Amino acid sequence: MNICVFCSASDLPEKFTKPAVEFARLLAENGHTLVWGGSNVGLMRDIAAGVQDAGGKIIGVSMELLKATARPGSDEMIIAKDLGERKALMLDRSDAIVTLVGGTGTLDELTEVFELKRHGLHSKPIIILNTDDFYTGLHKQYLHMQAEGFLNRQAPLDELVTFAKTPEEIIAILGRNPAAPAGDMVVSAEVAA
Repeated sequence: MNICVFCSASDLPEKFTKPAVEFARLLAENGHTLVWGGSNVGLMRDIAAGVQDAGGKIIGVSMELLKATARPGSDEMIIAKDLGERKALMLDRSDAIVTLVGGTGTLDELTEVFELKRHGLHSKPIIILNTDDFYTGLHKQYLHMQAEGFLNRQAPLDELVTFAKTPEEIIAILGRNPAAPAGDMVVSAEVAA
């Protein structure tokens, strides 16, 4: 499976990097391909290196604004014109989505794929790794939104997104979920060598 990973491009403490790198190793060892934002900085660099170190394949989706930070040695690097196209390409190239720790950019990516799934525009699993309770507040907010009737129109919350506590749990979830075929959405972009 092609697994899209949204995460920070910042250098982070070990309490966040260690589980992310462990997830990257497990991803490769289980025959999955990483689809990620293509950057060679921060946690993005760490997960790409973790997959490659374990013998896995990586597909980067960078954008014009950030192409100077694109990871050299990627199996494939796509350069999108802007953030919107980048997110669409990442979703299109993936069979499942995993969100690791990150800031507002990561939340933006997660929110977009969550909303698209709510409206039936894809059926790919969305899994959030709640490292060190980083996303506990978000989980509570989602539950509050569901209780108040904001998320109930299309499907219950637990059919839209799954919160995992460990990298191993993510791999188990991926093994149980039939993936939606990559290629649900079509956009154009320049493919870099």
